[in-house]
Order: sequence, then structure tokens, then C-alpha cells
Amino acid sequence: MIDAKIPIILASASPRRKQLLEQAGFSFTVKPSGVEETINGDTPGEIAENLAFQKANDVYRQVRADYAGKDFCVIGADTIVYYDGEILGKPEDEQEAFDMLKMLSDRTHQVYTGIAVMLRQDGEKRTLLFHEKTDVTFYPIEDDELKRYIATGDCLDKAGAYGIQGPFAVHIKEIHGDYNNVVGLPIAKLYQALKA
Repeated sequence: MIDAKIPIILASASPRRKQLLEQAGFSFTVKPSGVEETINGDTPGEIAENLAFQKANDVYRQVRADYAGKDFCVIGADTIVYYDGEILGKPEDEQEAFDMLKMLSDRTHQVYTGIAVMLRQDGEKRTLLFHEKTDVTFYPIEDDELKRYIATGDCLDKAGAYGIQGPFAVHIKEIHGDYNNVVGLPIAKLYQALKA
């Protein structure tokens, strides 16, 4: 298990990831990455891991001087929505959000969250990469229902243009896998990885 005294830095501005870590009892500070992300990888899981790595590595580089000679841990995460060979990130505007949600209506898609853990311990840097996948199925959604949801503004800062934990929850038919992964952080898998 990672030593409880080792400072943890979350390389994400997501309030949902922050909340999940807090609920799990972690003590940490938040330092969002400002890196310009580049999509690399052959599979959705690899792409999500790579995006998480870019964020974690950016923050690791920024803070290492602050922790000179000390142990510390940086956690990066990135969530993507994947459907029919296409990666759906955060929508640029309301029209793109509508198009994404219309495409996903009455269908099953996958949500991948990549995790990058960078630990400096006893002067050595160790990196752990992994991801979690959850299948999500929507009910059929009418256009006016989509427009009402989009008007809330909830869609614009989320991959795939929806949040499972907000007003869009009424359109979720079923999920197979980790619910928290869809929220943005597979907290149980992260805990088990840190424990190991």
C-alpha cells in the first residue's frame, strides 16, 4: 500500500474526480494539468491511458522541485466515450452535444477512463498505467428531451456530452461495469492498484 504520509496530487480539475477521492478517504491536493493533449494509441483503452499519462507527467514535472528529496504521488485521469469506432470527447457547443446524444440514443456505448499513477519513492520514479471500461445503454430519447437537457448546460464539460450522475440519469437504461468509472474515476480499481 502506498504510504499514507506520501503527498498525493490529483492532476485534474474535475469536481467529480475530487469528490470520489474525498469520499474514499484520500488526502490530496489538486493541481490541474495545462498540457495540450495529443491522442495516441491503437485502442480506446490505450488512448485513455495515454491522455492520463500526459496530464500526470505534466504535473509531475511541475511539482518535482517542490518535493526535492521527498516522496510524492501524482494521479492523472482521462475519460473518453467510445461508440462505433469513434471517440467522443467534450462537445464544442450545444449542436455537437445534440448530435452526440442523438447518435447514442437507444444504443450501447463504452466509457473508458485511463489512470496514470506516478510515484516517486526513495528517489525512484515508478509509473503505473491502467484503464477501466463500462458499457452504458441509453433509452430512446426524444429530440425535445435532448434539447431540455442540453439547455441545462450540464453537457458541455463532459465526454460524450452527458453526466450519468446528473439530470441525464433518467435516460440511462443500464450499465455493465463500474458506475464510478462513468462518473470519471474508477475509484475501487485505483484503490486496489495503490494498495498493491
